[in-house]
Amino acid sequence: MKNKILAYIIINIFLFITATAQTSIALLKYNGGGDWYANPSSLTNLIKFCNENLKTNLSENYPTVEVGSSEIFLYPILHMTGHGNVVFSLQERENLRNYLIGGGFLHIDDNYGMDQYIRQEMLKVFPDLEWVELPYTHPIYHQTYSFPNGLPKVHEHDNKTPQGLGLFYENRLICFYSYECDLGDGWEDQAVHNDSYENRMKALKMGANIVEFVFMQ
Repeated sequence: MKNKILAYIIINIFLFITATAQTSIALLKYNGGGDWYANPSSLTNLIKFCNENLKTNLSENYPTVEVGSSEIFLYPILHMTGHGNVVFSLQERENLRNYLIGGGFLHIDDNYGMDQYIRQEMLKVFPDLEWVELPYTHPIYHQTYSFPNGLPKVHEHDNKTPQGLGLFYENRLICFYSYECDLGDGWEDQAVHNDSYENRMKALKMGANIVEFVFMQ
């Protein structure tokens, strides 16, 4: 009962704050030594793509917020990326958990090398939840753009099939983890990785689907 009351309070605070804040995607800053700041041009390009093609009104001046900060409640979507270690303190775990059960959404994009770390840290945030691979029929793959075979492969690392993994809380997808895919690399300026136009468009369209899915829930 106490958990339900807390969730109700958090949801209402979240709705009030997001209603009065400028809508944007926020980049999540975390501790542990991993490069949370990787792909500096990626979110800017994704936001521009969404504004032009989905007619969203996202601020291109996206903020950086720390896991343990109350600022995360200002934004409906948090984006997290990097190559290395991730460490959440107890307070950060509680803050992120409250954000997610209160209506927020986290997109984690493994930029190659963070997988083992983020899995163990998210298990501490939600010890009662397990990662579920989303079926290709899931709505996140069928918003404005259709991906009948799931996540596109942007960069090759270990010759593994891309996986879209999710955490569900009370039947709501609260966290989407794009693994072995490198969406963020595909969002970056073309000169950074020299990706083909086709691969960059696939990455941007899938990113737009994630944004659209969050706003349509």
